[in-house]
Amino acid sequence: MANQGKLFIVGTPIGNLGDLSPRAVEAFRAADAVCCEDTRVTGKLLSAAGVSRPLIRCDENVIAGRALSLVDRMLAGETLAFASDAGMPGVSDPGQVLVDAAREAGVPVEVVPGPVACVTALVASGIPCDHFFFEGFLPRKAGERVRRLQQLMTVPGALLFYESPHRVAATLESVASVFPTRVAALCRELTKLHEEVLRAPAPELASQVAARIEAGEPMRGECVVVVAPPSAEEQAEMAARTAAGMSALSMDGAAPDPEEALRADIAEGLASGEPANALAKRLAQKYSRRKREVYALILASEGAM
Repeated sequence: MANQGKLFIVGTPIGNLGDLSPRAVEAFRAADAVCCEDTRVTGKLLSAAGVSRPLIRCDENVIAGRALSLVDRMLAGETLAFASDAGMPGVSDPGQVLVDAAREAGVPVEVVPGPVACVTALVASGIPCDHFFFEGFLPRKAGERVRRLQQLMTVPGALLFYESPHRVAATLESVASVFPTRVAALCRELTKLHEEVLRAPAPELASQVAARIEAGEPMRGECVVVVAPPSAEEQAEMAARTAAGMSALSMDGAAPDPEEALRADIAEGLASGEPANALAKRLAQKYSRRKREVYALILASEGAM
């Protein structure tokens, strides 16, 4: 279509305004409107860049309902930009929904790269990063969090988690319980004046943070937790346990049907009160399925309950 518009996905600073790139400013200026999580946050960013554009709220609560109308506007010729509150849209961020809808409709999508907190933290931590796995936010409930960490034990690389300053102590406690022999790092206030990176064996790090909070020094700023990859000894132990499990399975019979296992996990998650969106994300990763496919199964399961 000759008059078709496009979508800019714009990476923004994670703390230091000096990291806003000239290309990001150009994308904002080229847009007819800017979609964002929080209009106040993005409004301040645009003001600092000397740009004035209409702002459209598109946080996780409303973006699914607005995506199609935004796509229609781009198909009609408008150019829109999407910016997260901080960092790269689509990375543990509602912008992924808009990118997916635009791609499905054939709308051109241009990504303007910018800072990413998880990669910045990984490099700052000094933990080996030849291979890494980004999880995003772990479940809030302790039991679900520990189960998810146990599922990630076999990942042959560093593990990255986002966490709020209010829950980071509890998350580090869970990390320490599942990975007692691994080094972990807590990176917070990245690129800002009070940037801090704490690194120690996971149990020691959890104790340090707990002690600081107990002493009246709460953690502030968005946090990234980095966990070191499994050692060669740990990998060998896990391989031996897997081999023993496979041997027992071959004696007992055929492996369970993946579809039945997925539906069982959905039922268990709903019964425990896990939010549908978080459950869909977790199980999509576990079963290597598209999140919206899993979400549809969850909705069907809820309707049948």
